[in-house]
Amino acid sequence: MDVGELLSFKPEMAVKRAQEEEEEERERPGRKRGRLETRGLGPQPPTPTVPPVVTSARTRQIVEEKLQQLEEQEDPDAVEGPLDESKLKKMILGFEKRVLKNQELRIKFPDDPRKFMESEFDLNDAVEELHVVATVPELYPVLVELGTVKSLLSLLSHDNTDIAIATVDLLQEMTEVDDLQEESGAESLVQALLEGQVITILVHNLQRLDETQKPEADGVHNTLGIIENLAEVHPEICSEAGPGGLLAWLLKRLRAKLPFDANKLYTSEILAICVQSHEENRLLLGEMDGIDVLLQQLAVYKRHDPSAIEEVEMMENLFDTLCSCLMLVANRDLFLRGEGLQLMNLMLREKKLSRNGALRVLDHALAGPEGADNCNKFVEILGLRTIFPLFMKTPGKHGKKGLTKDQHEEHVISIITSLLRNCRPNQRTRLINKFTENDHEKVDRLLELHFKYLEKVLATNYALEEQAKSMPAI
Repeated sequence: MDVGELLSFKPEMAVKRAQEEEEEERERPGRKRGRLETRGLGPQPPTPTVPPVVTSARTRQIVEEKLQQLEEQEDPDAVEGPLDESKLKKMILGFEKRVLKNQELRIKFPDDPRKFMESEFDLNDAVEELHVVATVPELYPVLVELGTVKSLLSLLSHDNTDIAIATVDLLQEMTEVDDLQEESGAESLVQALLEGQVITILVHNLQRLDETQKPEADGVHNTLGIIENLAEVHPEICSEAGPGGLLAWLLKRLRAKLPFDANKLYTSEILAICVQSHEENRLLLGEMDGIDVLLQQLAVYKRHDPSAIEEVEMMENLFDTLCSCLMLVANRDLFLRGEGLQLMNLMLREKKLSRNGALRVLDHALAGPEGADNCNKFVEILGLRTIFPLFMKTPGKHGKKGLTKDQHEEHVISIITSLLRNCRPNQRTRLINKFTENDHEKVDRLLELHFKYLEKVLATNYALEEQAKSMPAI
C-alpha cells in the first residue's frame, strides 16, 4: 500500500460504532440517544406531508370580522367612543335577552340549578355592564322608553339575591342626588320608579337579606341610599313609607341585636326623614309602638356616651325622630305612659352627651295645652330639681354638635314657661316656691336673662329701621 492509499484510507469504525449505539439506544432510550439524534445519527421521524396553505384577503377579512364579533359579544364596553343612544339600545337588547333566557331556563328547570346557573352569571354581568349608563343621565329616557326600568324592578325580586343586590347597586348609582337635581332626563327615571312602586319592592327585598353576610349588608346600605336619593327630590314618597312597610322594617332594624354599624346609622337617618314632615307617618309610628322603640334605643346613652362620631349622629337622629313624633298629640300620651319623662330627667342629671337631646325632647313634650299631663308628671317626678340648676347656670357647649348657649337657654326658658302655663294649682305652687329660694336668686337670674334678650331685641329693631331708611322709596 503506497502513501497515497494510506492517506486516502478511511476506516468504517465510526459508522459501525454509531450503528451499534443506535441499536443499544433502541433497547435503552436515554440521554445518549437524545445526543445521537441531535447529531443526526439517530432515527429521524418521517417528514409529514403539509398541505399547502391557501390564504386570501377575503378569508382573512372573514376571520377578523368573526373575532371582532366575538369580542364585542364578550365585552360590549370594548366598543370605542362614548355611549350614545344607538349603543345603549344594543346594550339594552342584550340585557333583555339575558333576562328572558334566565326566566325561560328557571321555568323549564326549576329543580335543577345547574341548568340555569350559567344564564345567571350572564345576567349578573349584563347588570354590571349597565353601570356605564349612570355616567350619561341624559339617556335615562331611553331606558324608560324601552321598558328597562320595569325589567330592573322585576330583578329586585329575583330568587338569586346576588342579582337583586347587583340591581340595587345599579339603581343606587343611577339615582345619585346630584344627577337627579341637575339632569332633566333623570326625572323620567324617577317617575318610572315611583310608578313601579319601587319603595314597596325595595322593602320586600330588604326583608330577605341577611346582614351577617357582607354582600347582603352592602345591599341593605345601597337600598337605603336609593330611598334617600328619591326622598331628596320627591319628599312626597315618604308618605308611602307606612303602607309600603318601610316604617315597620326601620323599627325592626333598630331593635335588631346587632353591633352598631353604618346600616343602623342609615336606618335612623331614613326614619327621621320619614317623620319630619309627614303626620301620617308620625301617627303610624306611634301605633306600631315606635315611641317605645325609640326610648329603648336612647336608654343606652343614659349613662354612657356614644363611642364614635357616627354613633353620636345616630343618637341625634333618634332624638330628632322623637321630637317630630311628639308634635302629634296622640304620641304625647304614649310618651308619658312609656316613662319617657323619667328617662329624659335622668339624662339631664347624668350630664352626658344625651343631655342636649333630652332637653329638646322635654321642650316638645311639655309645650302647648296638649302638654298639661306631661307638665304635671314632670313636677311629680322631681323634675324641678333638674331643670332649675340648668336655668341658673348655662353649661358650656358639649361637643361640636351640642347646643349653643343661646339654644340651651331658649329650651330651658320654654320648659319653665310651659310648666307655669299648664300645671295644676298644687304643682304650680311648688314651681313658684322655687323662685323664692335662696333670697330670690332665681328672680335675679330671670331679670338678668330679660335684660340680655331685651338688648338683642332693641338692637335688631334698630338694625331693621336703619335698613328701611336706606332703601329707596318706591
